[in-house]
Amino acid sequence: MSPSTIFVVDDQEAVRAALAEMLSVFGFHVETHASGRSFLDAYTQGRRGCVVADVRMPEMDGIELVRECVRRGIRLPIILISGHADVPMAVDGIKAGAEDFIEKPVDDVQLVAAINRGIERALAQQDAESSREKLAIQFNRLTKRQAEIFDLVAAGHTSQAIAAQLDISSRTVESYRAVIMEKMQAESVAVLVRQAVRLGRIAL
Repeated sequence: MSPSTIFVVDDQEAVRAALAEMLSVFGFHVETHASGRSFLDAYTQGRRGCVVADVRMPEMDGIELVRECVRRGIRLPIILISGHADVPMAVDGIKAGAEDFIEKPVDDVQLVAAINRGIERALAQQDAESSREKLAIQFNRLTKRQAEIFDLVAAGHTSQAIAAQLDISSRTVESYRAVIMEKMQAESVAVLVRQAVRLGRIAL
C-alpha cells in the first residue's frame, strides 16, 4: 500500500511553505502545488492521501477544484482553507464534496485532526468497496439455480417452502444451501442475509 501524501494547493508560496513545514513536523509526506490545475496535472490515480486547498485562488478556486476532482473520480478527501469572508464559499465546497473546511488563521491541531479524519474515512470507504467487490465476485460464481435459492433463503423462505416453489426435494434444497454457504463463505443464514443486502438483492 502506498503511503498517504498531503497535497497542499495554494497560490501563495509563503503559505505553501508554512503548511508544508508544519505538516512535515507532524510526520506527513507533503507535496505542494501553486494551483489546482498544477495538482490535477501532476496527480496519478490511486495515490492515497488528502488535499488541503485554499478556497480563493486565481484561475481555479478551491470549490472548482473539488468539483473537478469529483468529475475525474479523484477520491481524495479535500479540506478547504478559508478566510472568514469565504465561509459561505467553503460551505458550498462541502456541498460539492469537500471533506471539511478550516478558517484562517489555521489552527495546526484542528487541521491535522481534520486530515486524519478524512484519511481514515477514505480508507474505510475503500476497504468497504473492496469487500463489496469480493462479495460480488463470490456471488457471480453461483450458478443460476444457486443464485435463485440464495435469494429465496435471504428472503426468509424455509427449505420446505423453497422446495415446494421450485418443485424439488427439501434434501436437494439443503444440498444447494450448503454449497451456497461455502461459496459465499457465510457461516450462517444471518450472514447470508447481510450479504444479500450489501449486494442489493434484498431491501432493508
